[in-house]
Amino acid sequence: MNRTTVQPLDFVWLEVTGFCNEECGHCYADSGPQGTHGTMTELDWRSVIDQIADLGAEHVQFIGGEPTLYPHLSGLIGHARDRELTVEVFSNMTHIKPELWEVFKDRNVSLATSYYSDQADDHDAVTQHPGSHRKTRANVQRALELGIPIRGGVVTARPGQRAAAALDDLMSLGVKEVGGDRMRAFGRASRGAAPKVSDLCGHCAHEKCAVLPSGDVVPCVLGRFLPVGNVLETPFADIWSGDLLAAALAEIERECDTAQSCTPPQFLPMCGPCSPCVPSVRHCDPPGASIA
Repeated sequence: MNRTTVQPLDFVWLEVTGFCNEECGHCYADSGPQGTHGTMTELDWRSVIDQIADLGAEHVQFIGGEPTLYPHLSGLIGHARDRELTVEVFSNMTHIKPELWEVFKDRNVSLATSYYSDQADDHDAVTQHPGSHRKTRANVQRALELGIPIRGGVVTARPGQRAAAALDDLMSLGVKEVGGDRMRAFGRASRGAAPKVSDLCGHCAHEKCAVLPSGDVVPCVLGRFLPVGNVLETPFADIWSGDLLAAALAEIERECDTAQSCTPPQFLPMCGPCSPCVPSVRHCDPPGASIA
């Protein structure tokens, strides 16, 4: 039986690929060079975009893996914008072809990226991709030069990592919205441990959810161990109003009764329920260790 009262849908992560040219040790999605684009086709993604727009959603974020390596990203961006959705692409900013820059600028797309240190060797040690710091930093600068809005976020992933210096470096480039988060025990960061609902931020499934390359719908990108349906089998509206999502939401609320006051800025283009992080805050997880 479906819920009689369905909360509004505002934001959806669209994880279009599990393929990535980097292999960060803390990756919640366990993506990397061995990843694939999954079972969702371009037409499947277009259908999902239509369905969430019909439900009144206003924002989508294309993620991966590395979404710029997904061959149909430009078309999906265009389709989302045609449906009057705001679009953000979360990218490691190392592999952006000229035609994508044009799409980003012409279709009013925002960008977000992860940045781990002001020092190349320190950043590259996190990504396991030599030269990634140089490419990411250069493309952050290019986005700013083109007038494309860009956010930056830092996850503290290694002992001695110059995370605070990374935040300062982004701000020195002109990135106005920056924030940080601790490493959370999901994906490769779990080191084989079973994921726990209590390690989520507590805001999952509140007006937001994610669709994975398999078609699975989950409460958020970190809560991928809580599937609530699959868009290849069930219309999105039925999933969003269904008992599985209601049960997941209840469990999250029960296990995260001391939910942090802010959602980690790496994963959302907004910091709801509070305002965007300011540099003095440095991180969005009051119970966790601060970035250093």
